[in-house]
This record gives sequence, C-alpha cells and structure tokens, in this order.
Amino acid sequence: MKNNAITVFGEVLFDHFPDGNKVLGGAPFNVAWHLQAFGGNPQFISRIGNDPSGLQIRVAMQSWNMNPGFLQQDFCYPTGQVAVTIEQGEPSYSILPDQAYDHIEMADLIGINHTGILYHGTLAARSILSRQTLTSLKALHKGKIFIDVNLRQPWWNKADVLGLIKDADWLKLNLQELQTLKDDMTDVKTSMKELVLRYKLEGIIVTCGEEGALALDNSGKFFSVSPTTPVDLIDTVGAGDAFSAILLLGLNLGWPLGQTMERAQLFASAITGQRGATVDDLDFYQPFIASWQ
Repeated sequence: MKNNAITVFGEVLFDHFPDGNKVLGGAPFNVAWHLQAFGGNPQFISRIGNDPSGLQIRVAMQSWNMNPGFLQQDFCYPTGQVAVTIEQGEPSYSILPDQAYDHIEMADLIGINHTGILYHGTLAARSILSRQTLTSLKALHKGKIFIDVNLRQPWWNKADVLGLIKDADWLKLNLQELQTLKDDMTDVKTSMKELVLRYKLEGIIVTCGEEGALALDNSGKFFSVSPTTPVDLIDTVGAGDAFSAILLLGLNLGWPLGQTMERAQLFASAITGQRGATVDDLDFYQPFIASWQ
C-alpha cells in the first residue's frame, strides 16, 4: 500500500440485536476495521467509556492489530451503544444520546498524520465538542476529505450536514439521503451533477441498496455497479460501511474509480451474508486480497 495516511474519525459502539447478540459497530469503526484487514493501517479517532464495553473495544482493536493510540477514554460518559431491529432484512437504529464518542477532544490527538485521506460521518458531529474537534482536524488536514452521510433521526439537521459537505472532496450517501438533502431533486444523475458542481467535489457515490450504486467524478463520467454474486442474506448492517472502506482503499491506492466501485460492491455484498458489520476472521478477507493484488 502507498505510504498515505487514512484517518477515520467518529463513533465506535456496540450494536445490540433482538436475539441478545451484540456486535462491534459504528460506521467509522466498521470502515477502520475493514481497512486494517486490507493492510490500510488507519488512524482511528474515537472515544470510549471507562466500562467493560470500552475495554472490550480496546482488546478487540489490539487483537486486530489496530493502532489504539488515538482511542480516547472518558470517565464520565459511557461507551456508545445502539439498539438494532431488523424488519424484512433492513435495519433500524435507536441511538442513545451523550455517549463517549460525543466528547472526542483535540488535546489528545498529538501526533496525528494530517496527510492522505480524512474520513468522517455525520453522527459524531451531532455534539458540540466532537464537532469542534472535527473542525480543528479538517483545518490542519493537507489531503482529501471524504464524508459519509448517515442521517439518523433525530441526530441531524440539514443545515449542519450541508455545512459538512462544503468541506468535502468526496461524498457518499444513499438514495434516500440524497432525496432528503435535495429539495429540488429531479432524477438521480442530475442531482449528483448539481452536487458535484455546487460543492466542487472530486466525486460523489450514491448507494441504492439491492440495485447497487452509482458514482460520478468531476470529469462528468458516471460509473454504475450492481450485485452479481448471490449471497444468503443475514442482514444489511454495515454494508454501506464495507462499501466505504473499499472506496477509501481504492482512492489511497490509485485504483480507477470504475474498478473501485466493482470491488466495493463485491465486498459489501459479502458483508450482508454476515451477522453485523464487522468480521473477526482474516480468512474472510483473503479471497478479496488475493484477487485484487
């Protein structure tokens, strides 16, 4: 891999499922987890509580050889958790307020490499302190900024999300989120073109669930992908995060966008055959690594 930094900022938490299982999650953490498996060595910035869940996250990161140097510990607020319900294969989320990841502090981020790609979502920016820290990181950043929109009620407002997009070079969101943010939306491709021009983006990616995904670069070229390999669906939790991880990997390695999209779709489809958003078996990743070398 190129010696470019990939910095991932945002929430780490446990997804609690109806059957009593809990799985490590949080969109940024999921992305960082996959990147580590693919050799990306991300700088993961988040905050956990001084509790058993926080310890479990730290141990999991160390066992996965992830760098825990920018994982902060909070002695007032708990490690994040989300209640997940599955209806017809689609997840819905109940996200608790005032979690440790809402209190990420800039003072604890000495030594961050400010080059390469900075990835963040929108959930961790719901709080004043974490949003201020993200703003400071972006001001120091010398590379590209990739924003992954995750509109989770009631933890977002349109003005704040559009403000975050103004700072981005790359934007990823799903079709419903595009429709929500674009009041005057006509068709998908026209709306994507308008966003690229309005925010001077290098590229935009819109995921469309079972139909795949569509990308547009700033030269005006579209790329579309759709699932080709049948998967025994378990749930779609984290499929978008898996897609994002491969997008970041492709950007970092200089893959053509069309090829990156195809690989992202393949990996995201495979994740839907797993419970939850992360897989703690390196053998799961080996077929992808071998075919992409």
